Amino acid sequence: MVYTTYAGEFPLQNGRPNVEVVIVSDAKAGGELIAGAMAELLRRKPDALLGVATGSTPLPIYQALAATVDAGGVDVSRARVAQLDEYVGLPAEHPESYRSVLRREVLEPLGLDLDAFMGPDGTAEDVRAACEAYDRALAEAGGVDLQLLGIGTDGHIGFNEPCSSLASRTRIKTLTEQTRVDNARFFEGDIEQVPHHVITQGIGTILEARHLVLLATGEGKADAVAATVEGPVAAVCPASALQLHPHATVVVDEGAASKLKLAEYFRHTYSNKPAWQGI
Repeated sequence: MVYTTYAGEFPLQNGRPNVEVVIVSDAKAGGELIAGAMAELLRRKPDALLGVATGSTPLPIYQALAATVDAGGVDVSRARVAQLDEYVGLPAEHPESYRSVLRREVLEPLGLDLDAFMGPDGTAEDVRAACEAYDRALAEAGGVDLQLLGIGTDGHIGFNEPCSSLASRTRIKTLTEQTRVDNARFFEGDIEQVPHHVITQGIGTILEARHLVLLATGEGKADAVAATVEGPVAAVCPASALQLHPHATVVVDEGAASKLKLAEYFRHTYSNKPAWQGI
């Protein structure tokens, strides 16, 4: 049995998909672990396409990777960076457009310029065409090698809110009020400044990346994490689609792991895996 994407065929373990859960002490440890995997990927494939996410959760990853670059541990000069989602209607130069955020948090710390960056056009007159164009661009670039993901308290990944199609492609989405409330902290606490619409890679698009890595921290994410890895695959928890992927890694701190029934099993399997295997 194989899981097929445009990038090729991936054998499944024991005929079934597998999600690896790694429980770490805190966000810093999670960031260092994931940054190490990204650095190893770039050593094997210097022009790898890295899918990046915004928000506060992935910041420790970007900080750890930048520190590795600064120390001479990996050359990222040929790396490419792909955006997961973007607000509709915010100019690219707006400080809270995701293009601006990623320039500050990822490109500049790594010493990359915008030539290394690709993302959807949130200001396009024809948003539907912009979505389709970005989906094609990802495929034409050879596909995403490693996609970073956060998770919402309701289980969303990217801006694929609950009940999003698990086969969805890059498209425009209307944000829930809870997501707008959560994101108001980036807009001076004013929800009225938070756009109502976004372009997001769909779940089907996300699943085409060769490696999915989700980082979750804090007890507020515990229910969503448990539903993602231990619950059924269901559109009500979009992140549960990771169970369909042949190489998905979920990295969680103690708080985010607090609702996992199989936490001890996950600790045991990770602590006993061969060191060369990585995540």
